[in-house]
Amino acid sequence: MALIWYLLAGVCSGLLAGMFGIGGGMIIVPVLVYCFTALNGIEAGVAMHVALGTSLAIIVFTSINAVIAHQRKGAVEWGVLKGMTIGIAIGAVLGAATASWLSGAALQVIVGLFSLTMAAQQVREVIKGKRQIGNEAAQADYPLPSRMWQYGSGAVIGWASALFGIGGGSLTVPLLTSKKLSMHRAVATSSACGLAVALFGAAGNMAFGWGKAGLPAWSIGYVNLPALCGVAVASMLSAHLGVRIAHRASGVQLKLGFALLMLCVGIDFLYSAWWG
Repeated sequence: MALIWYLLAGVCSGLLAGMFGIGGGMIIVPVLVYCFTALNGIEAGVAMHVALGTSLAIIVFTSINAVIAHQRKGAVEWGVLKGMTIGIAIGAVLGAATASWLSGAALQVIVGLFSLTMAAQQVREVIKGKRQIGNEAAQADYPLPSRMWQYGSGAVIGWASALFGIGGGSLTVPLLTSKKLSMHRAVATSSACGLAVALFGAAGNMAFGWGKAGLPAWSIGYVNLPALCGVAVASMLSAHLGVRIAHRASGVQLKLGFALLMLCVGIDFLYSAWWG
């Protein structure tokens, strides 16, 4: 039964990685929490930490496929990515350390509120009719963000992503669109940022969870290997389909879909933390 849930979560996370430039952690984490607690009998607080760490390890594989597919369409902004990766590396390790100090319930509340905030921001941008740059010629009219902006935003994204167990797209996409990148280029670049976030964040969770009591079988720190394998395989197969969907949709459609996803996830986490 757990394997079926892992595969379903993998298919969903792969689609989301391709469509919205996120690692799919907002889907993976609640599914893994359910699998660890309801199916494996793991204590809820430990389950939340393992779900976050495993989610980041899974996003490594999800992001690889999404980045390859986006790059084939020439949509990844590598100049921005290089600067942000330095900040991401530092922030991701600090985020993993912060997550290891917080309780499972506290993490659920933080993730839930964060998701609702991101949903509200995307809807606000659509309502305001924020201009989207839809072609390469128009995109060239806007300079890339400064190097200091790239370092600073990368550190914030890395810290928050490792804390929440996500690829960072829910932060990266809004930040990049605020700098006049088109929604499609922001999604593609966010996928590449998500790979860096996941690598450093997963390594941090392995280290900070090493030797902790009550971990599920076959875990390395806060990363569970059976869940990693099951979800990663399915997500890598479905990521290319998500990319194709993203490049056929308009920027407004992507924003509204992204907002709906964040709304559902936020409500789910807050409900689980307060009444679950």
